[in-house]
Amino acid sequence: MKKIYLVLFSALSITAVKAQNKFNLLVGTYTNTCQSNGIYVYEFDASTGDYKLKKSSESVVSPSYLSVSADNKFIYAVNENGTQSTVSSFSYDSQTGKISLINKNDALGADPCHLINDDKNVIAANYSGGSIAVFKKNPDGSITEAQQLIQHEGKGPNAARQEKAHVHMVMFSPDKKFVLSNDLGLDKVFIYKYNPTAKNEILTLKGSVDVKPGSGPRHLTFSKDGKFVYLVQELDGTLTTLSWDKTGSLKVVAETSILPKDFKGGTGAAAIKLSPDGNFLYVTDRVDANAISVYKISKTGSLELVEQQSTLGKGPRDFAIDPTGNYLLVGHQYTNDIVIFKRDIATGKIVDTGRRIQMCSPVGLLFTKI
Repeated sequence: MKKIYLVLFSALSITAVKAQNKFNLLVGTYTNTCQSNGIYVYEFDASTGDYKLKKSSESVVSPSYLSVSADNKFIYAVNENGTQSTVSSFSYDSQTGKISLINKNDALGADPCHLINDDKNVIAANYSGGSIAVFKKNPDGSITEAQQLIQHEGKGPNAARQEKAHVHMVMFSPDKKFVLSNDLGLDKVFIYKYNPTAKNEILTLKGSVDVKPGSGPRHLTFSKDGKFVYLVQELDGTLTTLSWDKTGSLKVVAETSILPKDFKGGTGAAAIKLSPDGNFLYVTDRVDANAISVYKISKTGSLELVEQQSTLGKGPRDFAIDPTGNYLLVGHQYTNDIVIFKRDIATGKIVDTGRRIQMCSPVGLLFTKI
């Protein structure tokens, strides 16, 4: 009898492990350049690298960047569409992959390109509008009209790209007491105190930090211990390390470049993300580079370059590392595919698996539990 129990237990354990290695991959796309339904849901097996399409949304306009609720029941998306841009909410069944529009509201700024959410609010960054819009959440997952709009003003030295404010990202601090916002047009990172239950003064300015003129801050991520912020600048490929403390103080402590020494050509740094264990940092670069840089993070927060690899496509706008850390998937906006790399958890290095997900203009990738 004991042997039967052991066999059953082993079988159940194997099934549980297999289940834990399966996740949903959500992909946001541009819908104005090729045929796309908007948001796509794939089941991804992090033990094998296999994938299969579950479902897609129906006729959603350019949901380029996505954010999922903590309970995994709702998806929030920016809809990049010039002055007609919106922010939308969807119900999400992670088992079937079904996505259904709940509602949408005016972004109050052109071309929103990033957003975050918690149990109270959805906060969006309007790139062309140079503003931050804050929407309250309703119990059914829908969003209210914007309750707060923060307009950035000014310009930077790059006349072509920094003619005005361009808010490129919003990000919660690890303790959710602050929201950080990168402005590509102003070469600044803004720090806002976060008051989630306030009626319309949800974000209040605490301060800002200047980075290198003309560098164009795009995206940032926090270190695993929350003591450092890693910021990539789109216009010149600068990678900046900043210290962070719980009072909301942000200070530049180091600076490097993601560009190879002899590189000549256009650069357009894009996404920056941490490995699940917090030991490695990954950064993509577009235009002529179309590469991903891998850095090892020391205990002191300093960065050591491990390797630079081609992403094997054009326009690596975003990428995602599955929650187990086994695979890194890069979405190419212009070659219309997602390249699946196998990742070495010990060294951080990546190798091409030869697997591709063919799809129209992927620009935002996100893993969720099933």
